[in-house]
Amino acid sequence: MNHIYLLIEFLDELVFGAGETAWPLLRNDLNLTYTQIGLLLSVPGIIAAFIEPFIGVLGDVWRRRLLILGGGVLFTISLALTSLATSFLILLISFVLFHPSSGAYVSLSQANLMDADESRHEQNMARWTLAGSLGVLTGPLLLGLFVYLGLGWRGMYALLASLSALSLLIAIRFLPADKSSAPFPSFNDVFDGFKAALAALKRKEVWRWLLLLEFADLMLDVLFSFLALYFVDVVRVSESQAGIAVTAWLFMGLVTDFLFIPFIDKQTDSVKFLRRTAWFESIAFIAFLLVPGFIPKLILVTLVNLFNTGWYPILQGRLYSNLPGQSASLMAIGAVTTPLGKFLPLLIGLLADQFGLQNAMWVLLLGPLALLIGLPKNRQKSQVESQ
Repeated sequence: MNHIYLLIEFLDELVFGAGETAWPLLRNDLNLTYTQIGLLLSVPGIIAAFIEPFIGVLGDVWRRRLLILGGGVLFTISLALTSLATSFLILLISFVLFHPSSGAYVSLSQANLMDADESRHEQNMARWTLAGSLGVLTGPLLLGLFVYLGLGWRGMYALLASLSALSLLIAIRFLPADKSSAPFPSFNDVFDGFKAALAALKRKEVWRWLLLLEFADLMLDVLFSFLALYFVDVVRVSESQAGIAVTAWLFMGLVTDFLFIPFIDKQTDSVKFLRRTAWFESIAFIAFLLVPGFIPKLILVTLVNLFNTGWYPILQGRLYSNLPGQSASLMAIGAVTTPLGKFLPLLIGLLADQFGLQNAMWVLLLGPLALLIGLPKNRQKSQVESQ
């Protein structure tokens, strides 16, 4: 049964990997500026931050299966709309629809996976991350195939919409039944759900993992979002060579995520692991920005990907462990820091338009620096917070 959740995550990251690689094509076809790209990367997430708390709380107190399937329907519609986009505005609308629907379809599926075994959050998050890495690596290959066939990014998004519809049919067959059969959630249940979420936000360790997740994402999804543009506009290579860089990044991620599964099963101090890799990540990223040449940068960005291995599953797993019985409400709790995380790509876009993308990329260094500053300082403390 858990495989359906991994399939949904695979699809979500397939969309992400294909879409992020397609930015140079989207920019050229729709005449987008860096600021518009920053808006597309930021505004939908900020809007979703006001919607997803209700989805998350309802996922804990009402009918989670219904919410997942409803999210899947809108997820599919948003992909179809993206394939038809002819302007910045239409693309923005499709992205605004995509984000909360992904929250319902994907994030609630992750919550179900976490509830399946509450003693193995980090381990199951590692498996979830591997499924995502496989999807995100497949995305650029899918885009390359469609460009080669002359179908372009529009044809690719049309196929993604079809695959989403197929995954929805599979989910209808295998998702567990809802515990509640009430046609509408009760006011008291929703109120109690938000009350519990607010109570969780009073705990320092919850804020720690929330903030570290947002800053760590600078070296994960945010860097990946700008990677193809960086190689085209800063390194001055062709779109094909930029695709090689993206593929190298993704292939390294797939390999390390696969190897990380047995590693995390034996790991006794994952916080110490995070701190060590944050040091290496800082050095590798600074070198990536300073060293010229396509091949040196290709090698260094691969090292950057290597050193952030395990960041997301460990941090997300720690957050779940600090929220027992509130797996779906994580969407509500996480919404308090989401605007910060979504503002950072917009900041990079604004800085890139004013000072160049090379200079704007230094903002990403806040990711490993936040880990070095914010992680628990000793093993005993980190173990207490994970309980």
